[in-house]
Amino acid sequence: MPAIQRSEFALALNQVATERGVDVEVVLDTVQNAILAAYRKDHPDIVVEEFAAELNPNTGEAKILHNGEDVTPPGFGRIAAQTAKQVILQKIREKEKEAIISDFRIKMGTIVNGTVLRFAGPNIIVDIGKAEALMPIQEQIQSEKYHQNQRIVVYLKEIREGLKGEEVIVSRSDNGLLEGLFKREVPEVAQGSVEIKAIVREPGNRSKIAVYSGQPGIDPVGSCVGQKGVRVQAIIQEFNGLEKIDIIQWQDDSTSYIAAALSPAKQVRVELNEDEKVAKVFVPQEELSLAIGKEGQNVRLASKLTGYRIEIEGNESPVVVSEPEEVTEEIAQEVVEEAPVGEVNSEEEIKAESLEETPSIEAVEEIAQEVLVEENKTIQESVSDEEK
Repeated sequence: MPAIQRSEFALALNQVATERGVDVEVVLDTVQNAILAAYRKDHPDIVVEEFAAELNPNTGEAKILHNGEDVTPPGFGRIAAQTAKQVILQKIREKEKEAIISDFRIKMGTIVNGTVLRFAGPNIIVDIGKAEALMPIQEQIQSEKYHQNQRIVVYLKEIREGLKGEEVIVSRSDNGLLEGLFKREVPEVAQGSVEIKAIVREPGNRSKIAVYSGQPGIDPVGSCVGQKGVRVQAIIQEFNGLEKIDIIQWQDDSTSYIAAALSPAKQVRVELNEDEKVAKVFVPQEELSLAIGKEGQNVRLASKLTGYRIEIEGNESPVVVSEPEEVTEEIAQEVVEEAPVGEVNSEEEIKAESLEETPSIEAVEEIAQEVLVEENKTIQESVSDEEK
């Protein structure tokens, strides 16, 4: 059987289709439709159903058929060639984009390294390797400042339809970013021996993460913190040191879990109302500010983490004041304000009790006057003896 020699058109078509992962038949069918559209543009009065385009896959020769009869106008080959070239390039671009999107579709829910390319209004375009991703303003950390060529870690959140087709959406504010960073920095989390039960965040300010391990001998909190805090510090540095991270151990007992969630506050006592999902928490007065946090942030995050509405009250404890060498008016006022009711009645009584052994100013002046009189008397006697 004699060998069939392929033309340059066929060889080029097959080479491009193989390299770019584009099916040859799909490209040829698309080119035929484009050729017919080009012919119809020059002949707007034709009945489309009566015409068809034919393309030789070996030579690249194009024909226009009307009810099976060749009606190809003179010089149409050049138009057909240009149309075929444009269609092939467009098809290649579409297939490449589809392949990239399919690749990233598999990676959704993971973190990747990216570089800030440019700003599109409030949104940021991020280079994530084979593609450019969009980070909308609601997915940014508001306290962070971004600049071109800045290297950042982003979370692949979703693929959605945009103005120019499908686009990859990345995030810095999603909880998935924090989970991905722990998987990257903590081998026990990546292997599954330490499980992340819950994450709550106020991006750029503070986060709380509850971890658990069912394997004996593994400390879930210690594994996440790392030796001398090296693991959690590496994660905090990814947020430029702006976001504090509280790591607590997840527990079945809601009372203990809520107490741990209010970390760094200690000596916490919890009373639960399971029906209304309300936890009444009592903390020492000196721990009250820690339990509540700045602008209520700590208790707010603890409530989201545990699923309970948390009400905090401070325990009143007696104030012990050591016996000072000198009691000033300010110290006396503090004791009056802090002492339990009934123990101290007034500021004057505190001063009287604290200064009862201290001589008054009048007594000191009298003693000083007596000393001066005695000294003058001694001096006068010495002068008289010398004159004699």
